[in-house]
Amino acid sequence: MKKSKSSAHSCRAGPTNGRARAVLSGAAVGLTLATGSALAAPPGTVPFGVYDPEGSFSQDGEVSIEHVFLPWQGVDLDTLTAADAYARERDRSLLVTVEPWTWGETSSVETLRNKILSGGHDATMRSVCRALEPLQSPVTVRWAQEMDNPNGHFPWALWEPDDHVEAYRRMVGVCRSVAPGLRFMWSPAGVEGMEAYYPGDDVVDVIGLSVFGLQEYEREHLGGEHSFAEILAPRYDRAVTFGKPIQVAELGFLGDDAYLDEWYNSVREPQDSFTELTAVIYFNRQEVWPWPNDFGLPDWRHSAQRDN
Repeated sequence: MKKSKSSAHSCRAGPTNGRARAVLSGAAVGLTLATGSALAAPPGTVPFGVYDPEGSFSQDGEVSIEHVFLPWQGVDLDTLTAADAYARERDRSLLVTVEPWTWGETSSVETLRNKILSGGHDATMRSVCRALEPLQSPVTVRWAQEMDNPNGHFPWALWEPDDHVEAYRRMVGVCRSVAPGLRFMWSPAGVEGMEAYYPGDDVVDVIGLSVFGLQEYEREHLGGEHSFAEILAPRYDRAVTFGKPIQVAELGFLGDDAYLDEWYNSVREPQDSFTELTAVIYFNRQEVWPWPNDFGLPDWRHSAQRDN
């Protein structure tokens, strides 16, 4: 879990053994689903999406967003065509998180920042966006997420806010030059101080936030269990001031049956305090970046899936 400036609930998963997550989800990579592994979206009317590399939600018509993660180097961009076909067959849009990892070169905070700001990665981003442009599914690009939460995992999360703003705006400009039809998500973790990283209304179509609940961590370090609404509220309140639609771009929760039931039955229920929340997107995978205080790698996958 990301160790934030103000909250324990700013988690995401990153590369395993120095590599980032695969670009594709589910059956897009020819996955054969195990009997009984099909999962269903939580009840409610808020649109639901998934990052689902094992394809466990492939049969669920309630899923309207397919989330894929894409390192912008060292990946076969042609595989995006398969992801597009997978999404179109299920009437889903694509959320593509583009992570600016670099392989085979020094990727220090300064090196990555300076290369991006000097134009050294313009061609990298241009190649990614050229691959996204012909896709038939609606595509939203989420670049360099959780920049407001510097735990040392993401080099781009250790830049000064002005550098992130300049880099984000540059990458959107490069992308639009070859793919004018794409939408863009600015996606902080949502912690205190995220406002300093806002890149401007003209380069943001939607704001994405991260919301994770881990029951045992909350009991030990936060004074008791927290609901979905309690964790989302301060993040949402910071984001709503920008006047953009808001999505939970990464969602996960883990605990005993009562805790799971409470979260499961609330994440898609419309609430008067979250009127601008337009989607929640579940992170259906085990964590690969350790939570603090020896809480390890929570497995956000549905318990029925883990048991198969």
